[in-house]
Amino acid sequence: MKVLVIGGGAREHALCRSLSHDPDVTELHCAPGNAGIAQVARTHPVDQLDGSAVADLAVRLGADLVVVGPEAPLVAGVADAVRDRGIPAFGPSGEAAQLEGSKAFAKDVMAAAGVPTARSYVCTTPEEAAAALDAFGPTYVVKDDGLAAGKGVVVTDDRAAALAHAASCGRTVIEEFLDGPEVSLFAVTDGTTVVPLQPAQDFKRVGDGDQGPNTGGMGAYSPLPWADPKLVDEVLESVLQPTVDELRRRGTPFSGLLYAGLAITSRGVRVIEFNARFGDPETQVVLARLKTPLAGVLHAAATGRLGEVEPLRWSDDAAVTVVVAAAGYPESPRSGDPIGGLAEAEAADGTAYVLHAGTRAGEDGAILSAGGRVLSVTATGADLKAARSRAYDAVARIELAGSHHRGDIALKAAG
Repeated sequence: MKVLVIGGGAREHALCRSLSHDPDVTELHCAPGNAGIAQVARTHPVDQLDGSAVADLAVRLGADLVVVGPEAPLVAGVADAVRDRGIPAFGPSGEAAQLEGSKAFAKDVMAAAGVPTARSYVCTTPEEAAAALDAFGPTYVVKDDGLAAGKGVVVTDDRAAALAHAASCGRTVIEEFLDGPEVSLFAVTDGTTVVPLQPAQDFKRVGDGDQGPNTGGMGAYSPLPWADPKLVDEVLESVLQPTVDELRRRGTPFSGLLYAGLAITSRGVRVIEFNARFGDPETQVVLARLKTPLAGVLHAAATGRLGEVEPLRWSDDAAVTVVVAAAGYPESPRSGDPIGGLAEAEAADGTAYVLHAGTRAGEDGAILSAGGRVLSVTATGADLKAARSRAYDAVARIELAGSHHRGDIALKAAG
């Protein structure tokens, strides 16, 4: 199988790493990729939001499967453009991707499907936003209706800050605050069959102890030793399958990766948000534990044959990923700094490795920073404590001026 992955972040590096280990993958390509992905796949320049350009590249390469990584190309209909050329694509249609592209659309689907979620109001004026904030009271949760790269949500007790965020967004969804720990659960689906993966937990705030502004994610871990063993089955039954069934009923079937962001509240599981693609950085730890070869699963989802796939096999090991961010992230990340220690951070036995996110190759072959979240340092171990220790040992070997990372990823769960 010849596979083309679209995207250039750590999520795509994790996907490419798993696909590169799959014996069924004879050629692996990525567009546009990054400096790390270039070590496991052939990279190609492309405007990933241009469906025609992506489809042309897939045809030229003779791709048997195109995997669209980021949300923006999905919402732009890139998977549709690829399928229109007769090539299987893993990723929902532009219409179905509105599940992530519009919070209001997602709320409408959940209401129709009977999926448990926070009560909410869709607001388009300052007056509507003020009324919604007062209806719920603090803690205030204000979400940009559209795509915001994981940074469109403000959770605050400051009413003025909540109002200001609502005003900056235009159309917002204001909802009740959900208590309890958060869980990310991915599921692969062909629009009918839904196959959940293992749950993970990510860390959105930039600083230890969940301090500071929201980011795209500063780290993650899997499994969740504190979670109910029946959680995955419960979410499949009450959230994932009903959502896929409702979208199919509407004539906009969802095939690809359905990501449920969940709060485990005192009143039960509630959906915080849906995403229409693999999450970053959770993908890094979920794929680190997946033993089933990845390409066949994604191809089956893309061709409507997911029901024929054998049950997924998982490692009992734990995985932890720690994001190394550039100086100034998330407000104004600095680019162009050389990165050292990459080879030293990798374990010879594969239990620790570095996934590139915001990197590029310099003219002299040096690896340079080229984004806010620069690297995802990932490690596995017999339990979270061992995986965590390996991950932070590897982080300590990375040299990047002004970089920062959280020191408490998986700390509480590791015990």
